[in-house]
Amino acid sequence: MTQQVPSTEPELAGVRNFRDVGGLPTTDGRQVRLGRLFRSGHLASATAADAAFLSSLGLHTIFDFRNAADLKLDGADVELPGVRNVNIPLTDPADGAEFWRMVRDGDLDQLRSLLADGKAAARMTDSYRSIIKDRTAEHSRVLHALAEDSMPALMHCAAGKDRAGLSIAVALLAVGVEPEAIEADYLKSNDPHRRYPVRRSDSSPAGTATEVMDLLSPLFDARAEYLAAAFETIEKTWGTTDTYLAEGLRLTPETRERLRARLLD
Repeated sequence: MTQQVPSTEPELAGVRNFRDVGGLPTTDGRQVRLGRLFRSGHLASATAADAAFLSSLGLHTIFDFRNAADLKLDGADVELPGVRNVNIPLTDPADGAEFWRMVRDGDLDQLRSLLADGKAAARMTDSYRSIIKDRTAEHSRVLHALAEDSMPALMHCAAGKDRAGLSIAVALLAVGVEPEAIEADYLKSNDPHRRYPVRRSDSSPAGTATEVMDLLSPLFDARAEYLAAAFETIEKTWGTTDTYLAEGLRLTPETRERLRARLLD
């Protein structure tokens, strides 16, 4: 299939938070090649036009980091002819059916007890730390696949913000992208047109009051402090990024060089 790299970011009707991470600079003066690595939210609601656009990218593999609860809620991705779909569940930063039931159905007092006084943000930062420490096997699998034959690739979770955001960040660290550039790309998930709407069963003014939305916002924001917690965990656990990649993710120098050759200009 002939690969077509879009000159401008598309506006997809049923897929939020889509973007090409091409163009991001590395510490040695190179940059990520356009048309090699993409990220987005889930593809379950993709329209026929969305699917046609995604098919035009020449994708080899879609990495879906959603878990069983996500799949039950949103449904399976649309199938793109000739594209390999790989599901590698990662822990949801707000994992747990009971927790999400409270987010969707809880009244103001329940939400206060669950999320107020920094509890929601703390839950997010703790989860980012946990994903880095506990999901090395999954991230290693993804990076080894990218180094072999899996690009062009698209990574996504439910909203394309946390699990996909961390997986993209790890891939970018592996090829030497500047941390500031990784953060800038991560924070793009806050753009209004990228965000998935907050789902509340109570759509009345009381159910979607300003205080309710303020309590929920840490769960739906991409915050620099969350990503910083992930980077700090790498340093505290492994000492350096290179040690994390070598010992945590089992990437040999040869594998990293293959990854750079496939992903960088």
